Amino acid sequence: MNQTSFSNISIVSCGTMSLELNYLRQQGFLDDAHITYTTPGLHEDPKELERQLIQKITQAKKQREKVIVVYGGKFCYVNKDNPTRVMDDIIREQGENVSRIDATHCMDMLANSQERESIAQEVAGGEKVWWMTPGWVKFREHVFKGWDKGLATENFPRHTGGAVVLDGIGYMDQYMAENPEELLEYSDWMGIPIQPYPISLDRFQGLLLEQANKLQS
Repeated sequence: MNQTSFSNISIVSCGTMSLELNYLRQQGFLDDAHITYTTPGLHEDPKELERQLIQKITQAKKQREKVIVVYGGKFCYVNKDNPTRVMDDIIREQGENVSRIDATHCMDMLANSQERESIAQEVAGGEKVWWMTPGWVKFREHVFKGWDKGLATENFPRHTGGAVVLDGIGYMDQYMAENPEELLEYSDWMGIPIQPYPISLDRFQGLLLEQANKLQS
């Protein structure tokens, strides 16, 4: 059972993870945490990502004493104009009582590399998989903003194991029941099959608790 309180914590997250965070709040795990989101899919626009992230952290500090940032460290922010500038530089510049969840990207928040390798072995015979979260389905227009069919064809088909959605909230069951044609169109656009894989949110909860405990100490 979670004995750590999030009542004095603000969470600033990429909107892609809003489904999981809202679920955890509804389940009582995040008790009275203040949560705010940047626009989903800003990894495609690092300048806007940095602007929104700093703005949201500044606002979050006014709501709660401590701030947890739910963004990956390696892949979410790639600044081609300033390659040496990384996500943790942005976080560090926001001062004390601001920390970032220890993961490389949103998929890594839900399943670590070993777990993903095991899942790929199970569902795709170890072939290369394009990983997604439910947010990559719900917020497709944001996540793939500016992508056309040609760019999709360049990137997705090389993932011969198809696309796997790491689903810890049961989102895909409802989505496939209510929007089967939309999912088929998405799969056709990608040029690979899309399949859900049910997981627990244990890893995500553990990563959030890790930063909450770090900030409380």
